[in-house]
Amino acid sequence: MSDAPRLAVSRLHHEFAGRGDSGPIVALDRACFAVGRGEFVAMVGPSGSGKSTLLRCISGLLRPTAGEVRIDGTVVSDVPDALALVFQDYGRSLYPWMTVHGNVDMPLRRLGISREEREERISASLAEVGLAGSDHRFPWQLSGGMQQRVAIARALAYKPVILLMDEPFASVDAQTRADLQDTTLDVWRRHDSTVLFVTHDIDESVYLADRVVVLTGAPAQVQAEISVDLPRPRDQVETLALPRFIELRHEVARLIRRPAAQAGAT
Repeated sequence: MSDAPRLAVSRLHHEFAGRGDSGPIVALDRACFAVGRGEFVAMVGPSGSGKSTLLRCISGLLRPTAGEVRIDGTVVSDVPDALALVFQDYGRSLYPWMTVHGNVDMPLRRLGISREEREERISASLAEVGLAGSDHRFPWQLSGGMQQRVAIARALAYKPVILLMDEPFASVDAQTRADLQDTTLDVWRRHDSTVLFVTHDIDESVYLADRVVVLTGAPAQVQAEISVDLPRPRDQVETLALPRFIELRHEVARLIRRPAAQAGAT
């Protein structure tokens, strides 16, 4: 197996045009990091730091001003087939006129696989997220947490090389969020997936990840990468009570709250 990272982000820079006579707005400033095969990496940063812009550049939805993104050594120039993205706003990512089955099936149709294989993937992915038997229901008949499970099932059925998740649990209640975190970890472990998980929640980043990438405030740079040396499998009660968990969340919080000038100087 190659030692090359599954995802490599190299000196990624992006600017948005300013209004009127104002100059360009720099959102990303030479961001660099990598994600290894089978690794679960969380990304955090101050509000408005550019996390979503960075994820859009990685996913091919936004062309960066400079720098490059590579997946398995291939430069990303458009939305790659090897990638699936789970958004925060599940209400907009699901089609309300389609059943759960139809929503999961929709991206599979472009793969050119047989109907039989599509049905197997749909059934298996829904079962993995706890929605077996819900394929005939419509998104509006489901709770918010169940709708986000549909979005995760759709990504799983696609069998991506890398799964990007953009604050996927920010819009659900605390108990549902904890359940979805554990579902995500179970799926990641069973599939040996590669995950880049963007979140504003410090506890969530430490609980889920092998490593936390911490961004500076805008324009976003990578100021630190923290290895999370907590035992797996993780538990919502026992893991969060560990002294090492508390130390790690304190370190991540300290970095996020650093003054921008100090962070940029490191």
